[in-house]
Amino acid sequence: MFQAILAIFLFIILIPIYFLISLVIFFDDGFPVIFKQKRIGLNKRSFYMYKFRTMKNNTPDLATHLIESQKYLLKSGNFLRKTSLDEIPQLINIIMRDINFVGPRPALYNQHDLIKIRDKYDLNEIMPGITGWAQINGRDEISIEEKVKFDKEYLFRKSLLFDIYIVYKTIFKVLLSKDIK
Repeated sequence: MFQAILAIFLFIILIPIYFLISLVIFFDDGFPVIFKQKRIGLNKRSFYMYKFRTMKNNTPDLATHLIESQKYLLKSGNFLRKTSLDEIPQLINIIMRDINFVGPRPALYNQHDLIKIRDKYDLNEIMPGITGWAQINGRDEISIEEKVKFDKEYLFRKSLLFDIYIVYKTIFKVLLSKDIK
């Protein structure tokens, strides 16, 4: 409940940022400005995760590392990704209780390999998050096996202090644009 209340507070404070980013995306490539993508959450329940759109309207619905993402990237897309501003709409997902601020990053609905490996370690039975231990230890630069290793470690170390540490490290990763594509 605390996370939902905090997300509502942040959502309200960030309304001017939402508006500016929406205008930039609209002038870059029109509507919609919000992109929703089917993800796998707690207990393998599917939900739609929201992001500001960084790719053109005709982009295939695949993980960005599986396509030539640069040819589909909006002019504003690179900036939005480097600064992680594209992730701000996920506050809606926290309010809806689809995700937490911290937890394993939710898998795409078609990432069957990741979902299967997570099943072996009961990692699909914990609430996913906007950021997590795997994200601050490599994000898209590490293999699926390494992500699962970090997600398992998170499961065993999970605590309020560890979550605060992960949020702290995430802020610095974003500010330094480290491991962000």
